[in-house]
Amino acid sequence: MLLHQQFVKSAKKFENKLAIADRTLNRRVTYKRALIGSLILMKKFENYEPGFLGIMLPNSAGSVLSILASLMSGRIPVMINYSTGAAANCEFAQKKCAFKTIITSRALLEKINCRHIDGMVYLEDIMKSVNVFNKIGAALKAAASVEKILNSIHAGNEDDTLMILFTSGSEKEPKGVQLTHKNISSNYQSLVKAYNFTGDDIFLANLPYFHIFGQTANLWVPLIEGMTLVTYANPLDFKKISEIIREEKTTLVAGTPTFFWGYLRNSKPGDFESVRILLSGADKCPDALRKGFMEKHGKTLLEAYGATETSPAITVNTFENNRPGSVGKPIDNVLVRVENYETGEECKAGEIGKILVKGDNVMKGYFDDFEQTSLSIRHGWYDTGDMGYMDEDGYLWHVGRLKRFLKIGGEMVSLIRVEDVLEKILPADVECCVVEVPDAIKGAKIVAAVTQPIDDKATIKKMAEQLPSIALPNKFVVLPEMPKTGSGKIDFRAITDKVRDIIQNKS
Repeated sequence: MLLHQQFVKSAKKFENKLAIADRTLNRRVTYKRALIGSLILMKKFENYEPGFLGIMLPNSAGSVLSILASLMSGRIPVMINYSTGAAANCEFAQKKCAFKTIITSRALLEKINCRHIDGMVYLEDIMKSVNVFNKIGAALKAAASVEKILNSIHAGNEDDTLMILFTSGSEKEPKGVQLTHKNISSNYQSLVKAYNFTGDDIFLANLPYFHIFGQTANLWVPLIEGMTLVTYANPLDFKKISEIIREEKTTLVAGTPTFFWGYLRNSKPGDFESVRILLSGADKCPDALRKGFMEKHGKTLLEAYGATETSPAITVNTFENNRPGSVGKPIDNVLVRVENYETGEECKAGEIGKILVKGDNVMKGYFDDFEQTSLSIRHGWYDTGDMGYMDEDGYLWHVGRLKRFLKIGGEMVSLIRVEDVLEKILPADVECCVVEVPDAIKGAKIVAAVTQPIDDKATIKKMAEQLPSIALPNKFVVLPEMPKTGSGKIDFRAITDKVRDIIQNKS
């Protein structure tokens, strides 16, 4: 069954239950009202060209209903990142996927200072055009049986494309990932089994919907399971979000380490009392962050691992099976293989190699990019581009992107490993990122970016106790603010560019 069809079943089953607590616009929407609202928007969206439909909206009741309505109308949502370079992202998406219409809002454009792009349609205008006949028609349709409602909305195959999401572009130009209904359905089912999600859970939904972590964890899992979503548009408003968690008695919070650091520093004891599960993903979870949540809130921060191309979950830690530092065990119906990056042979326990994934969660492919799809998926196995190892108990340990390994003096050096050592030496309020810069003699050298000036010599001396000399940073560069993507991930590409510019200007 398609995901929007599963939503219809949930909406009929939980009609009077609160579906969306919209803390951005202070609206509270029941499942019945959500169904009616999505049916109203469905009819409006049918006026636009078939095929792809751009959506650039912050997390709110409006964005949830727009995604549902686009699917109900037979359109395929193309989710657009508005966190940085929104106008360029709109034009890139339009050109890449050959569509025109983008559903957005004036309020968002004003807030992010984005110009109007040809093809933009404003949700405020659509809502003003809704008349009493639209409302009555949608209400009558929503009052019908599940079967009749399903017959009145778009049907299809579970292998049909559900939506297009773009990769973060933290290393190179974004790719359009085609995810199917089956991809996210299989991931959703495995996550429900791993964490025993129920309709009684209340899910904080502040991860942006242009990111796969937000799509699965903050949209489809809660909607299909009959939970309440608590939406908030600004994931960086850490103090407000901590208050929302306390006031709404949220039980599930998923996020990136960047977001969890913000919650930890801006929350008060008791803010997380209602929370059952704290799930960190998208970037490595530092030991200090886990320790901080346990000390301040008495909560275990669980780490998971995934990718846009895998819908996203691959491995998870749970309360029953939690090995801090690892990214957990493979979820149900997902196979993980670690193979030697040169020979292709499967690695033994403890041996570092490339991480490959197979399962129904693996994407259909990159849109209009057969070559990259063929390079990334071979014989059903998706090559994550990440390096790691499996321990003897079946826990996966992520050690970084293959691209974040350097060959210096004939040896492979993990920049992630260098970061881990540096992170433990630096004060808690100093962020770091280790990058590669060209070197005329060695071919490459290691430079560490830090957010505050430090004692370089003393730091290097401490690092030398744990790392070989070839893995020690050649120099330190101060970046007062570490660039991040809209989903809260470290933007390695932007940091590398900034570091190289600073070094070049000094030389």
